Amino acid sequence: MKEFKVSPIKNGTAIDHITPGMALKVLKILGITGTQGSIISVAMNVPSGKCERKDIVKIENRELEPQEINKIALIAPSATFNIIRDFNVDKKHNVELPDVIEGIVRCENTNCISNKAEPIIPKCIVISKTLVTLKCFYCDRMITDIIKNII
Repeated sequence: MKEFKVSPIKNGTAIDHITPGMALKVLKILGITGTQGSIISVAMNVPSGKCERKDIVKIENRELEPQEINKIALIAPSATFNIIRDFNVDKKHNVELPDVIEGIVRCENTNCISNKAEPIIPKCIVISKTLVTLKCFYCDRMITDIIKNII
């Protein structure tokens, strides 16, 4: 049986151990449409020794910012990030969801002060990091659809 492999990238970011089925949402969160000119590799539902299945995303010529990593941690809390330089892993990071998320997820409550014309940055308290659960800092509303409300 022939095995297909994803080509290595010279420089950029490899995001591994993404929750199965979430790779396309990771691309959406990062604003990657495929028109930026860099090579983007996506593998979904790949067998894994660490977990049963996983998704993988490789982004050539781009290193992710901490704010982007926090966004991804919301939907893939067990993901790992590898910074690739000259075809080698230069740095490896596990995502870690902070206790407070600022400026990433908006409150679902349309009457919340964070959704008004006030100069307030949306802020959420992380209630659970395993099954990611968020609550608005200002009005205590639970965020039920995190992906829909990512800014």
